[in-house]
Amino acid sequence: MLKIPLSPAEVPVPTPPRPRSLRPGQPSSRQHDDRPRWGLRFATTLSVLVLGAGGVGHAVVTSLDSGIGRVDPFRDMKNRPQGSRGTNILLVGTDGRDKITAEEKQKYRLGGAACHCTDTIMMVHVSAERDRVSVVSLPRDSYAEVPEHTDEAGRHHDKHPVKLNAAYAEGGPPLTVRTVEHATGLKIDHYLEVDFTSFMRTVDVVGGVQICTTRPMKDAYTGLDLAAGTHQLNGGEALQYVRSRHTDGSSDLGRMQRQQRFLAALVAKATSNGVLLNPVKFREFASSMLSSVRADEGFGVEEMLNFTSAMKGFSPSSSDFTTVPLEQLGIQIKGVGSTVKWDAAKAKKLFQLLRDDKPLTPHAAPSKPASKDAKPPRRNPGSIVEVDPARIKVQVYNGTRDDGLGQRVDDALQATGFKTTGFPRPSTNPALRRTLIEYDPRWDRSAGSLAIALPGSELRPVKGLGATLRVTAGADFKDVVPVRAEEQPKGAFGTVTGDKVICP
Repeated sequence: MLKIPLSPAEVPVPTPPRPRSLRPGQPSSRQHDDRPRWGLRFATTLSVLVLGAGGVGHAVVTSLDSGIGRVDPFRDMKNRPQGSRGTNILLVGTDGRDKITAEEKQKYRLGGAACHCTDTIMMVHVSAERDRVSVVSLPRDSYAEVPEHTDEAGRHHDKHPVKLNAAYAEGGPPLTVRTVEHATGLKIDHYLEVDFTSFMRTVDVVGGVQICTTRPMKDAYTGLDLAAGTHQLNGGEALQYVRSRHTDGSSDLGRMQRQQRFLAALVAKATSNGVLLNPVKFREFASSMLSSVRADEGFGVEEMLNFTSAMKGFSPSSSDFTTVPLEQLGIQIKGVGSTVKWDAAKAKKLFQLLRDDKPLTPHAAPSKPASKDAKPPRRNPGSIVEVDPARIKVQVYNGTRDDGLGQRVDDALQATGFKTTGFPRPSTNPALRRTLIEYDPRWDRSAGSLAIALPGSELRPVKGLGATLRVTAGADFKDVVPVRAEEQPKGAFGTVTGDKVICP
C-alpha cells in the first residue's frame, strides 16, 4: 500500500464494455443465522490490489481468464448514480462449499449444504492515482430498500424493505448492485464475487498468514480456539478466524473488523514473500484465487493487470478500512427481522468522501516518494496487547539472589512502554523459580497484557492490591517481549490503516 503517484496519462484505466445479457447464477434460500458462514468475502480484493503488482508477463496470466465465471450485474440498469473519481468495486461472497473435502468440512466446522447466498458485502474504492484503497464493510443485516424491479420470470415487484444481504437471494447480482447503489449513492464500476473455497487455497499458497489477538478467542460454532498472542494460520484456520461471530458480544461488527485485519495481513504476505515475482508461484496463487471468482464481463485478468500496474509498491499503509457508521442495532422490521440502521448523516459524509476520491482519514493521504537515502518511518515493534503499556503501573521485585536482576527487568519493561516505578525491590522469597505477576482482579486486562510481555509467567489475582501490578522476577526470567497497544480507529468513521492492524 506504498504510494507511487503517476500522472493520468501513465495510469491505464479500463472502461467496461457494454455488458452482454448473461443469466446470473440462480439464488437460493438464505441460511439460518447459526449455520457456518463464509468469512473473507473480500478475498478477491487481492485480484484488484496485487494481481499485477509483480510485473508478471501477460503470457503467464492469459490462460487464467478462462477460470473467471462471468455475470452481468449491470443488466437493464437505468438512472444510476453519477460516476466517481477513482473506481468503485463491489465485493460479494457466497458460502459455496461443494469443493471442500469431507475431512475439511468436519475439521473446520463447514457442515451443511452450500446455499450460495451472501452475508458479507464490501465496497472497495481505488483512487484515481492508484496509490490508495479504501475498504468499507456494509453489514449483512443493514436495513435497506430493494428498488422496484421485474424478475426473470417477468413478475413485477414494488420497492420493499429487506436486510441488505437478502437482495442477492431475491435477484442475484443485478438486484444486489441496484440495492447497494440506492443505499450508498455510489456508482459501482466493477463487481466481484467469490466463495470461500478459493480463499482457503489462496492462504495456503502464500504459506499461511500471521495474525495477532489481544485475548483468547473461542467459538464453538466454527471451532476457533486461539490463545492470546501471535498465530500463523493456514487456510482452514484462517477461515475459522474470519467466520467467527461468537467470540465476544460484538457479533458481526467484531467479525468485520477481523476480516479487515486479515485482509491487510494477507495483502502484506502476498506482496512480501516473492509470490508475485515468481511466475510459477504467481500462476498457482492466481489460479487458486480465481477458481471460484465471478466478475462482470469488463473485468478480466488482462484488465486487472492493467488496472493495477501502478501498484507495484503496494503495502498495508496505503489502505484504510472502516465499517459504514451505524446509528442503532437490533431494529425489528415486520417481515424482515432484526436489522441494523445506518447513521444517515455520517454515512452520507463517508460515501461523499469516496465519491470525491478523498482519503477517509488525513493520515491516509498520499505522500511524495521518499528519496533513496531516506529512512523508513519508525514503527513501534512488538506483539499487540489489549491495554496500552503506558497505562499499566508496575512495581518490580527481585525473587532471586542475582542482585542486578530486578533493575534489568524494570528497565526492560520500561523500554517497551510500561509505567514502572523505576525502583525495584527485593522479594521476601529470594528463591522464586517462576516469574510471578500479581494483580487486582479489577485490572485483569492489564495483567493479561503484561503477561504477554513476560511469557511463561504465573498470573495470580490478589484482591485489594490496587492499580499497581507486582512483578516478581524468578530464576526463569530471560527477557521482556516488546509489546504495543492496538491502533485505535481514527476520525468520525472509525478508520484504521492496514499497517496498524497487522502483526509487527
